[in-house]
Amino acid sequence: MNIIEQLKNQVIISVQAMPEEPLYREECLIAMMQSVIDGGAKALRLAGARDVRNAKRLFNVPVIGLTKPDKLPENWKEVVYITPSLKEVKELIAAGADIIAVDATLRKHPKESLEEIAQYIKSEDKLLMADISTLEEGINARKLGFDIVSTTLAGYTQNSTNNMKTPDFELLKNLVKELDCPVILEGRIWEPVEVDKAFELGAHSVVIGSAVTRPQLITKRFCERG
Repeated sequence: MNIIEQLKNQVIISVQAMPEEPLYREECLIAMMQSVIDGGAKALRLAGARDVRNAKRLFNVPVIGLTKPDKLPENWKEVVYITPSLKEVKELIAAGADIIAVDATLRKHPKESLEEIAQYIKSEDKLLMADISTLEEGINARKLGFDIVSTTLAGYTQNSTNNMKTPDFELLKNLVKELDCPVILEGRIWEPVEVDKAFELGAHSVVIGSAVTRPQLITKRFCERG
């Protein structure tokens, strides 16, 4: 069974922390990876070569690799910051990532073009995951050869203005209708019923992050009710 088939109707957990957060320590993120796998996660989405390398060494699950800056820029809605260039792509490939996740919005990449990045990843026989925010971007990514399209950036760019409190089910539905490749729902998933709805709408997989692996955000939801 290939990796894409393994992910069908499965939950993927994004295990990430920013460098200034307590859980960023290597041993903490390894423990978190083990915990979510024990809980049933069938794949991991990880930021940075360090965590990708550890996951491939310790666990037998597919790994989606990406990079992010240590601190998000103030104009983060306007710029490409997820795996922005070939330098980061090469680091993730060397670390052993099975799938490379790239910002596939229509915003300008800082160095190589999105097409050049996609071609290089394909030449290295790795799967491409497009993190997009609009239907137009999803269609464009598929034309460039991306194997998977994900709603990761919906609501997080200037071109996407959907509700920032709930998953973008409308975008998911439209992507499933228009594309001939797996579509993943990611972003603002907090309840099991939302996972069920995603699969009912045709999602190939669902990526969950903050609701599982960001204790400070989970706590904040309880402390700042209403």
